[in-house]
This record gives sequence, C-alpha cells and structure tokens, in this order.
Amino acid sequence: MRRFNRPALFARKGLLDVFLRAFAVIVVISPPLARGEAPVCQAPPAQLGNFQPTTPPRAAPVQPFEPEDGRQRTLADLRGRGVVLNFWATWCAPCVREMPQLDRLSKMLAGDGIKVLALSEDRAGAPLVRQFFDVNGIKNLEILIDGGGKVMREAKLKGLPTTILIDRQGLEVGRVVGIAEWDAKETVEFLGRCLGR
Repeated sequence: MRRFNRPALFARKGLLDVFLRAFAVIVVISPPLARGEAPVCQAPPAQLGNFQPTTPPRAAPVQPFEPEDGRQRTLADLRGRGVVLNFWATWCAPCVREMPQLDRLSKMLAGDGIKVLALSEDRAGAPLVRQFFDVNGIKNLEILIDGGGKVMREAKLKGLPTTILIDRQGLEVGRVVGIAEWDAKETVEFLGRCLGR
C-alpha cells in the first residue's frame, strides 16, 4: 500500500492554487495589454479636458451617417484606422468654438492613419453645414450628417460637443465630454499614441 506524504501533497495543492490564481489574473488583464491601446489611452494630457477612458473598450456605433453626397457610410468603413469622432451642431456654441481646432487636427493626424470625423446633428442637413464650413474656412473635414441623431443615440451621448476615440479594431477606447484643445501638441501626441499606427 502506497503512503502519501501529506505535507508534500498540501504543498503541491498550494502551489497549484497560486498558479491558478495567477493564470486567472493574466487572462483578465491580457486582452487590453495584448491590443496595446488600453495603457496608452489612459494618461491623457490636461488639454483633453473631461477625458473618460472606456473600460473595457466597447464596439463603436454601427448606425450609418451621410456624407454631403448622400451615400451612407458607417464607422466599419474605417476599420484599420484610428478615428476621432466628434458630435457637434452649428447651434452649439462650444462646438463652433472647437471646430477650427478639429479642422487643424485632421490635417495634423493624416499621416498617422487617424481620421477626424465631425458628425453634425443639425436637422437642416448638409447645406447648412456647407455654409458654416465655407464661412469659417473649414477645409480638412468632410461634411457628415447624423440623420435623425441615430449614431448619437446609439453612442448614448448626453450632450454636445462629445468626441469618441475609436481604435483600429473599431472599439471605443475613450471619450471627451465637452470642449478640448484639439490642436495642442500634447493632444496630438496622445492621440498618436492611443490611436495611431
């Protein structure tokens, strides 16, 4: 009859317990670390104002929006690129204030594989936004309309302006509620780290 060494058996069981706990922790933290975006998107500069990381990251809205030509598009069309998705309207004073900065940001980030989208919530549609862009010299942003506010509702926004940061896999990794200094050097560097190649 074989005799078991109880202290050795308990030591093995304790070691197994430690191993299983460590494995569970690794499984929980590995997905964000493996993607590489979570840590770099969690230390925003002061210029980003009310930045809130999205933890865990969640799927970006799937509702379509309309460019000036009327052909519907979705955020899935931009998979593989980072996206700075700003919700705004011409009647929103803080939105109007940050629009020139977003226009400059679009040009600054173009080489980093990051697209800046300004999604208008104006009910009058593309003609009103075109007039606003022309008057204010906005040249680096497309005219995009959120017909009926569908994208805004799906994103569960509470007000304007709000900007969602979407990574290359199509996941929301953070959002800024309210205005920010979009063309500040610190903001550009943060977005490059968080959403760029």
